[in-house]
Amino acid sequence: MRKRELFDFVIQYFEETMPIAETELDYENPFELIVAVILSAQCTDKRVNQITPDLLKRFPTPQKMAEVEPAEVFDYIRSCSYPNNKAKHLVGMAQKLLELFDGEVPSDVDDLQKLPGVGRKTANVIASVVYNKPALAVDTHVFRVAARIGLSTNAKTPLATEQQLMKYFPAELVPKAHHWLILHGRYTCIARKPKCTKCGLTEVCKFYNKEVIK
Repeated sequence: MRKRELFDFVIQYFEETMPIAETELDYENPFELIVAVILSAQCTDKRVNQITPDLLKRFPTPQKMAEVEPAEVFDYIRSCSYPNNKAKHLVGMAQKLLELFDGEVPSDVDDLQKLPGVGRKTANVIASVVYNKPALAVDTHVFRVAARIGLSTNAKTPLATEQQLMKYFPAELVPKAHHWLILHGRYTCIARKPKCTKCGLTEVCKFYNKEVIK
């Protein structure tokens, strides 16, 4: 099967089985989402959603978060991974939002990466989820699923995977495709024991046809 045909098959499958695909992080505005995404690095969305209500009640705006020391933020996020670094990132991010963008979360991926704690993956999430831009964040789930299915080929880095996926996913579908691959990796194509018997992509899946039924 040619690459274009593979992508068409995968798109059709997810359009039918997952017509609505959205982030599982709870948020009500761009600032809340950027806080949640920074916290979600190497941490589950479930844990982040347990942390953010009290955190954002205390620091509902960049102004409120920017005026405190990281130690005060740490008290609210101590149960997530790497709380010391994330507390510093959150305070620094809030300060830079005020300094560079008048407290408004920018939509441009390059501008977003000027904020502490915001790398390309996080920037792509914000641009995609908040502003519906054709930006595709590659986390561990996307990286793994794309390689297993065969959507990416010999991609050694998240950026290489992103570039290959962007070549074939139509721009208007990129925001949804990002969540298709994440959710598929989170609940079906899991890292250690993929649930191939519950997957409708085995017909075209490179991993299944080479590793499972060899």
